Amino acid sequence: MTQRAEFATVRDRLAVDDLVTAYAVAVDDGDWAAYRDLFTADGRADYRSAGGIEGDADEIAAWLAESLALFGMCQHLIVNRQVRFGALDQDTGDTARVRADYVNPLRFAEADGSAAPDLVCGGRYDFGVLRTPDGWRLNEVVVHEKWRRGGAPGAHGL
Repeated sequence: MTQRAEFATVRDRLAVDDLVTAYAVAVDDGDWAAYRDLFTADGRADYRSAGGIEGDADEIAAWLAESLALFGMCQHLIVNRQVRFGALDQDTGDTARVRADYVNPLRFAEADGSAAPDLVCGGRYDFGVLRTPDGWRLNEVVVHEKWRRGGAPGAHGL
């Protein structure tokens, strides 16, 4: 690999890493416009393993906004990121797949503003990523929730 190719790979890896971080920040901040902008026009997400839905970025953003309204605090910690370029079926040299583990602590908000017991869940994300004229974008997000601790009676999925 030439020095130029190595630099391009490092630059792409950093851009893909920034995309995954932007995903976590958009969800945690409830910035649904930013969340939608992270996806390709045909991008989809699947939260069914966490009790949620599968759909396009608009459908998922609306569902997340409603689901996360129960919480006064949400923080996604996305770690152990494995990035593989050229890994999607339709690869033209501008695709990547990212597998990353997550831990997601949340705090329920009570009507009086006090905090209720925590909910903490964890698992793995699978991200399908495409290079577009606007930079790297999410084409697919699949959540694989592996565990959950705490929560309020009757709380629905995330």
